Amino acid sequence: MQTQPHAGNSTRLSTELNRSAYLRMHHDPEGVSDIDTIKELILLIVPIMPYTLKGRRVLVAAGSRGLGAMICEKFAGEGCHIMVNYVSREDRAKEVVEKVRSFGVQAFMIKGDAGIAEDNVRMVKETVEKLGGLDIIIANAGWTRFSDFKDLHALSHDDWNKCWAVNVMSHLQLMQVAAPIFNANAEGGVYLVTSSIAGSTQTGSSMAYSTTKAAGLHLMKCLAATQGPKIRVNAILPGQLLTDWGMQFSDEQIEAEKRQAVLRHEVTAGPVDLESLQLIVPVVQTFLDDCADAYVSAAKNTSMTGQEITVDAGLTSAWSAGQ
Repeated sequence: MQTQPHAGNSTRLSTELNRSAYLRMHHDPEGVSDIDTIKELILLIVPIMPYTLKGRRVLVAAGSRGLGAMICEKFAGEGCHIMVNYVSREDRAKEVVEKVRSFGVQAFMIKGDAGIAEDNVRMVKETVEKLGGLDIIIANAGWTRFSDFKDLHALSHDDWNKCWAVNVMSHLQLMQVAAPIFNANAEGGVYLVTSSIAGSTQTGSSMAYSTTKAAGLHLMKCLAATQGPKIRVNAILPGQLLTDWGMQFSDEQIEAEKRQAVLRHEVTAGPVDLESLQLIVPVVQTFLDDCADAYVSAAKNTSMTGQEITVDAGLTSAWSAGQ
């Protein structure tokens, strides 16, 4: 696959060459040949090529619906080839694959449970086989069982263990298989984790979910600190997303978080209440589209690793301020 020059390296090279040329011209103008000057100052004229996602091979874990499906579309729009992972909804995965292919890129799907180590290994290996390599992993899988957050007995040991397997161990297992592949790439690899504001606060669908998401964030930072310089690792922390997952929260909790968020988005169209003939205009806290864009931006950014990127319409900021 053809790749563009690394934007960060090119910029640093340009800076050093321009400084060198300036110093020599300033201190010894007669000792600088015209050809040397042209070679070193040409970088001032030729624009530096940005880091591009076009042609990258991307594995999206849990990519068949909700945020995962939107991430697949966003990266396809950038010219990436996509492997869509799903657990049970083959029909939804097929829809995503068809949508991705409409962008003129390759797309395949693979069934696999992120809570099973062997499936994580197989996902990576099959992505390499089908797409001819692997450049980016979106570790988007997550699991919870909605329960009373305060109830210490609400979840069984099996529930806690499954949260740990999916929300923590799957991230490690995917990286264990992918790291040698990333390091063999000329421009390394990108590993993006879907976390949650539940991992940075004491809230969420369950205590087990919040706890394991926090552990996953620390694992992300450990991976970032140890797997560089060719592998960049970051996490996206979505706020309230009204996907199939988010709609499992109670109406009271959804409305409370909408009121607490710093930013609120009014949707200009909606269903009509047939009794009152009034347009129902819901207020959405965090747009799915905005959240998915954060993954694309993080993948392009070659100067960032080990960071938590929160996309929650200011909800956690409001909580921090005691609102």
